[in-house]
Amino acid sequence: MTENLKRPITKAVLPVAGLGTRFLPATKAMPKEMLTIVDRPAIQHVADEARDAGISHCVFVTGRNKQVIEDHFDKAFELETTLSARGRTDTLQKLTDDLPGAGQTSFTRQQEPLGLGHAVWCARDIVGQEPFALLLPDMLPLGETSCLSQMMEVYKRTGGNIVAVEEIPPEETESYGIVAIGEELGDGAFTIDTMVEKPKPQDAPSNLMIMGRYILQPEIFEILSNTGTGAGGEIQITDAMLKLAETQPFYGLRFSGRTYDCGGPLGFLSANIAYGLSRDDLAPALATEMKRLLGER
Repeated sequence: MTENLKRPITKAVLPVAGLGTRFLPATKAMPKEMLTIVDRPAIQHVADEARDAGISHCVFVTGRNKQVIEDHFDKAFELETTLSARGRTDTLQKLTDDLPGAGQTSFTRQQEPLGLGHAVWCARDIVGQEPFALLLPDMLPLGETSCLSQMMEVYKRTGGNIVAVEEIPPEETESYGIVAIGEELGDGAFTIDTMVEKPKPQDAPSNLMIMGRYILQPEIFEILSNTGTGAGGEIQITDAMLKLAETQPFYGLRFSGRTYDCGGPLGFLSANIAYGLSRDDLAPALATEMKRLLGER
């Protein structure tokens, strides 16, 4: 049983069906996942993280008006021909480097906004009976090593199911899933005693939020098939994970880095600044400009 819970992970599920209402009117005609963090769409950063961790197949769970995401991960023949004719070889190479290989992306629809658990369930036939990574595009982690890569290292040791976590101010627990710490395993990893979806601060078992990165075993799909609605009237992935935890181990990993919640304008702006400062070609000028702007306030 233990070895069965250490099977290789080659697929990642990326739920991108959300409406992005907190970014209107910017998201009236453009998916929020295509808003740029510096010069790359947010969803490209997430796909990069998956690829860097060894994922070879990304499954996008989309909704209406998300066709541009599929186009982004496809060849753009007219654009590439124009760039080639103009001698823009560096730019053309960047596009080529970002392009997934044939058959390495799949797209399926979540026709109703029934929650994250339902979005994951929509990917069941594509993922099949394999463990998989789940990456929420609203949450962008930034560290010396990508969050999913850190989780993969833990998975090699423990197998099972893993969630990445990060400390938040106690008063913010109502916005996230929160875990209770069990046994410490070293290098930031620990067993999870329980998980609670969006608890009030006085009821939270810790201040460690589940930060949108998961490794899950395929048995989660059957549980999701029979999971009713929970907090917010949606099918919650946390409820299904609690059921799965009755028969399989769950582990937490404290992410070594910082996560930016890009579901709202402040987190989105913070992510742009942080990602800009992480780039050698932008950091010096950006830092100078920030000092100038702050000095004018």
